[in-house]
Amino acid sequence: MRFRIEKNVVEFFPENPRETADLEVLWRKLVDCVRETGKLVPIGEFVPEKKNSAMFHIEGGAAAIRKTEDRNQKTV
Repeated sequence: MRFRIEKNVVEFFPENPRETADLEVLWRKLVDCVRETGKLVPIGEFVPEKKNSAMFHIEGGAAAIRKTEDRNQKTV
């Protein structure tokens, strides 16, 4: 997957059908049209010489809302 950074905006360009599907999953986890939109929070460090990947936690958004709803259903 390619991406372009322009100021504070990152644009992703999937280069095959699998990457398109993965980007769609990420989008659905981040974006909730009704409630809070999630954000990517970096985990650890990015040092290409050690490990050429970066990790992020999805904070808020649809994933967090589902967890909250699940907890609420268990307590009712």
